[in-house]
Amino acid sequence: MNADDLMGKAERALASARLLLDAGDTDGACNRAYYAMFDAARAALLASATPVEAEVARTHNGLIAAFSLHLVKTGRVSIDLGRALNRAEEIRLIADYQGTQVSRPHADTLVEQAVRFVQAMREACVPESSPPE
Repeated sequence: MNADDLMGKAERALASARLLLDAGDTDGACNRAYYAMFDAARAALLASATPVEAEVARTHNGLIAAFSLHLVKTGRVSIDLGRALNRAEEIRLIADYQGTQVSRPHADTLVEQAVRFVQAMREACVPESSPPE
């Protein structure tokens, strides 16, 4: 899978997050928002030609660590975006594995952060990708 494919996947997950949020499914919206960010981060790592083993970038912890090390700590991506990815994973774990539902304000915030994150990865880290024809 190339960076364009991953960005497309991220954008589809983001659209799903919005639909789920509109339907009142805050847990589902948080899940899809996180995966939008996960795939956008994978695309950014791939597009940056960062020497990350493919298997590392496919695990949640591996991807987040590689993203932080190669893109945040080098200044290519802001610290705030790195924190947003970490926080999104925490909320996704609550949404997917705990018995309590994520509150609407938390879900709204996560979806908004995912929108900004995906756009930032498209602009700052995947500039050579072209929009689909």
